[in-house]
Amino acid sequence: MAGPQTHRFVPDEDTPVYVISVAAQLAGMHAQTLRQYDRLGLVTPERTRGGGRRYSARDVAQLREIQRLSQEEGVSLAGITRILQLENQVAALRSRVAELTEEVARLGSLRHVGARVFAAGRAGDVVAVQVGQRPSRSRSSSTAVMLWERPFGP
Repeated sequence: MAGPQTHRFVPDEDTPVYVISVAAQLAGMHAQTLRQYDRLGLVTPERTRGGGRRYSARDVAQLREIQRLSQEEGVSLAGITRILQLENQVAALRSRVAELTEEVARLGSLRHVGARVFAAGRAGDVVAVQVGQRPSRSRSSSTAVMLWERPFGP
């Protein structure tokens, strides 16, 4: 007979689990430095109902990067702020490009599925023509071409 199953909580890198003293120790900084970085907006930890800071693994990694930029690269805090803003902007743009690339691929796959071209006939009626072709003069005097695609969705 098997014993009771234990479920371990395994936080992801965005789960705020570290109190300020632990986050400071993990980042190799003083807790007061973390408070200053929070005031400057360099790292913004989650807050508990009581107002305590809770840091995630991603926050700790960002603290380490801030420390590296400051100490090893000699970048000012204002420069670090700008670097982080630009990195966040690049990440957002990359995400948007990926979304748009998926959308273009999806639309491209739908483009030729059931695509038909219609034109107005001499009497105002609608005539189907081949994709990429204009209606013949004998069938219609119109030079208008319209591409109809199925609406998106279910």
